[in-house]
Amino acid sequence: MELLLVEDEQRLGKSIRQGLEEAGHACVWEKTLEEGLAAARTRRFDAIVLDLMLPDGSGLDLLATIRGEGIGTPTLILTALGSVEDRVRGLESGGDDYLVKPFAFAELLARLQALCRRAGERPAMQRSFGSVNLDLASRRVTREGKEIDLSPTEFTILEFLMRHRGSVVTRKMLSEQVWGEDWEGMSNLIEVHINHLRRKLDRGFTESLIVTVRGRGYALRTDA
Repeated sequence: MELLLVEDEQRLGKSIRQGLEEAGHACVWEKTLEEGLAAARTRRFDAIVLDLMLPDGSGLDLLATIRGEGIGTPTLILTALGSVEDRVRGLESGGDDYLVKPFAFAELLARLQALCRRAGERPAMQRSFGSVNLDLASRRVTREGKEIDLSPTEFTILEFLMRHRGSVVTRKMLSEQVWGEDWEGMSNLIEVHINHLRRKLDRGFTESLIVTVRGRGYALRTDA
């Protein structure tokens, strides 16, 4: 699993990250609401472990923000606030599970594995990045609420880029995903589709959502 831990308590955060890494999982550890929000927006994680009492705000605010942006990463709320009301508030705010401090690390790990397993059994029907929302069921795309008419190929390219947000998508990856063949000789075709997609997405906006990474491929802007 690739996990995001948002926890400001130094000793606990270090212990959780070490335990997760020793169990064979990758863990990005952020200590503030702002840092956690930036990580959740720009990287794709299998699950988030979220403390509620952060130095710059409540973890519930972070959760409400990412859910409002369509980021459905399974989230385990980790907090000392253990009343029924606190648990209900956390789950109603978009949390998927709740673990009260102090806790056994084995239980934390088991809950995270269960969250990721359930998420894998029900594929997300929406993807979002910044102000762009993509509905897989209706194949509808909007940016800041404005509907954008994409061709099937453009839709597939955008969905692939959104699945790999925070990473560079190479031309080889695109050609194999979209056309099912090797990219050699297809570079111009890929560029044509990327340019068409850019024009449609960026119409009425000052900055392009898709950037070209010279010599490597394409990526979504990290500050979108």
